[in-house]
Amino acid sequence: MPGGLVALLDDVSIIARTAAASVDDIAAAAGRAGSKTAGVVIDDAAVTPSYVTGLSPARELPIIWNITKGSLKNKLLILLPGALLLSEFLPAAIVFILMLGGAYLSYEGAEKVIEKLGGAKHGKTVDDVIEDPVAFEKQRISGAIRTDLILSAEIMAITLNEVASEDLVTRGVVLALVGLAVTIAVYGVVGLIVKMDDVGLHLAERESTFSQSIGRGLVAAMPKLLTVLSFIGTIAMLWVGGGIILHGLAEIGFAGPEHWVEGIQHGVSEIAGAAGGVLGWLTFAGLSALTGLALGAVIVVVLHTVFKMGHGFAKDSEAH
Repeated sequence: MPGGLVALLDDVSIIARTAAASVDDIAAAAGRAGSKTAGVVIDDAAVTPSYVTGLSPARELPIIWNITKGSLKNKLLILLPGALLLSEFLPAAIVFILMLGGAYLSYEGAEKVIEKLGGAKHGKTVDDVIEDPVAFEKQRISGAIRTDLILSAEIMAITLNEVASEDLVTRGVVLALVGLAVTIAVYGVVGLIVKMDDVGLHLAERESTFSQSIGRGLVAAMPKLLTVLSFIGTIAMLWVGGGIILHGLAEIGFAGPEHWVEGIQHGVSEIAGAAGGVLGWLTFAGLSALTGLALGAVIVVVLHTVFKMGHGFAKDSEAH
């Protein structure tokens, strides 16, 4: 699994193997896995703040907490038992689950790009008149948890793929600790992001001129930060989704697309000299994102145009 996303997943795999090698070291190894795997869910950390944009500041942390609880339920009550059953009875299905998740991420990312380019929006946004704020908040939480379910399935499947040969208890403990580490890391960061403006207002009210300037800077930076995070989240969805699809195709016998992308990556690395590693990584990530965009655009057209599933399918994607 060379390059870009695949290099990240290799790191996760190594850490998962380390966890499986010694039950005594599972907690520490799974914690390191969580920090690495957070890269796979970068779009969660980047996009989740948009679920509280435009709503009352008093509701920001409660919304994030509800999403966090939903994420833990996804990982521990739904995905963990399912992953263990798969590893016992149908391990060959893991790659197809990964690819389904990659296709979903590609669809989500492509839909966001199409909307930014002037395409039809799906689901309510904060620009619409919200008749029932409570129901709208519940819809936003539901949409965030649904997206988290897909991303969490990717994490669990990636980790499971490397510890499937270990005993059942070890697999369960590793999966549970990786899930907990990722959830705490991602949504802890999200909570800090969404309250940054409140911290800024508090600092701006202090007597110290330095504190006031820092506070005003934080308040002024928040809208720009959310815009940047939204952009990063969209790119991450396409990058992760496309990379998973490329590798999944190779796993089931269609290695041509991944080999073609890897060939371009290696070519860029050789030409670029000292910066070859970075530029090669960016090349692989960029081509993976383009793959995700192309696949996602096809899915968008099929769902929204052919099957007319625009509002019905994506009604909970309010962050769009």
